[in-house]
Amino acid sequence: MDHFLYRDGILHAEDVAIPEIAAKVGTPFYVYSAATLRRHIGLFAEALDWADHLVCFAVKSNSNLAVLKLLGDMGAGMDVVSGGEYRRARAAGVSGDRIVFSGVGKTRDEMRLALSEGIRQFNLESEPEMRVLSQVATEMGVVAPVTVRVNPDVDAKTHAKISTGKSENKFGIPIARARDVYAEIANLPGLKAVGIDVHIGSQLTELEPFRQAYQKVAELTEILRADGHDITRLDLGGGLGIPYERSNSAPPLPLEYGQMVRETVGHLGCEIEIEPGRLVSGNAGLMVTSVIYVKEGEGQDFLIVDAAMNDLVRPAMYEAHHDIVPVVEPSPGQEKAQYDIVGPICETGDTFAKRRDLDRLQADDLIAFRSAGAYGAVMASEYNSRPLIPEVLVMGDQYAVIRARPTYEEMLGRDTIPAWL
Repeated sequence: MDHFLYRDGILHAEDVAIPEIAAKVGTPFYVYSAATLRRHIGLFAEALDWADHLVCFAVKSNSNLAVLKLLGDMGAGMDVVSGGEYRRARAAGVSGDRIVFSGVGKTRDEMRLALSEGIRQFNLESEPEMRVLSQVATEMGVVAPVTVRVNPDVDAKTHAKISTGKSENKFGIPIARARDVYAEIANLPGLKAVGIDVHIGSQLTELEPFRQAYQKVAELTEILRADGHDITRLDLGGGLGIPYERSNSAPPLPLEYGQMVRETVGHLGCEIEIEPGRLVSGNAGLMVTSVIYVKEGEGQDFLIVDAAMNDLVRPAMYEAHHDIVPVVEPSPGQEKAQYDIVGPICETGDTFAKRRDLDRLQADDLIAFRSAGAYGAVMASEYNSRPLIPEVLVMGDQYAVIRARPTYEEMLGRDTIPAWL
C-alpha cells in the first residue's frame, strides 16, 4: 500500500497534488510519502512483536537525512555499509547503539569512526577484516561487538547482481568455516562475538530461500553455543521484495515473513535484527518527469522525457520494471498508444521501458514512475553534466524540498583547474 492516489483526476502524494510540486521545483524530481514510510517500518515492528527485536533500515536504499530522521524517530535502527552512511545516520539523530555496520570493505578509518562514536555491532565479512578490527579496537582500548556474516550457499532466486548468499558471491564467510572463525574471535583481543549475521540477497519474492538460510543459522547457533559462545543476537538481513508490477502477484507480507522467522529461529531465545530497505522505502517514492517530445519512429513511437538513466539507473542496470502512470488521469475510454520511454542521454541504454502501453501523451505532460523510493536518488549521478534532481518529502498537506537541485555553478564549482594549465 502507498499514499499516491488520484483525486479529481490528479495524482496526489498524500494531500498534495503532484502538479503543484512540479510547478514549484521543476522536473524531474523524487517525492516521498511520510505516511507510507511510517506504515512500512511499522509493519516490520508488528511482524516481530513476539521477540526482542530491532528493525534496522538499510540506509543504502534511501539515505536522505529527512527520511532517516523520520524512521529513526520511530525507533528504527540503521544498517550502514560505509563511513558516509554512518555519518548520515548519526546526523539524523540515530544513536550509535542502534547502528549496525555491514559491508565487505570496512577500512581502519571507518572502524575507528564507529568505535569512537558508538556502534551496536560490526557484521564481519572476512577473516582479514576480523583481524584488522581486533588491532584497531585494541589500539583504542575498546571492545568491538561483532557478528560474523555467514554465507549459507542458498540461492535467493533473484537478479544475479543482487544475490549475495551463494558460495560464489563475495559476501560473508562460508558457513562451514564458522566454528573456526568464532573460535579465533574468542582468542583475539578487542572483539566480542554477540551473534550471527546472514543476508542472502535483495528483492526476494518468496519465503523459501529465507527459510533455508535461517534453518542453517539456527543449527549453527546451537553448535556455537555448545562450543561455549554466547550467541544472543541474530541479524537476519533484509531482502523482502516489493511488487514493482501492480498486475503481478504480491510478494510475501512482513507478517508472513515474521511468522517464518518465528518458526525457524524463534525457539532460540535470541534478539532478532532485520535490515529492510526496499520494502520500507521503495513504494514510498515516485520519480516525476515531463515529456519533452513525442517522437514518431519507424514502427515505434518514443516518449522522450526530461529524466534520464543518471536519475534512475535501475532499468539500465538491472532491466528493472517500474509502473509508469500519467499524473493527470485519462478520461474513460481514451485511446491507448505504445511507447518506448527514453531519456535524453546519448546512449541506447537510456531507456526506461520498451513498448509500454500508455494513454496518449503529448509534450509537457507529467508522468510518474512508481516504486522509485529505493535505489533511485541514492544511485543517481551527474553523468552528461546533468545536476542531481531534487527530493521532496510530503506529510499530509505539507511538503518540503529535502535535497535541492544544485545549480550549474555549484556543479562546475566542484572542479578545479590547476594553476599550471
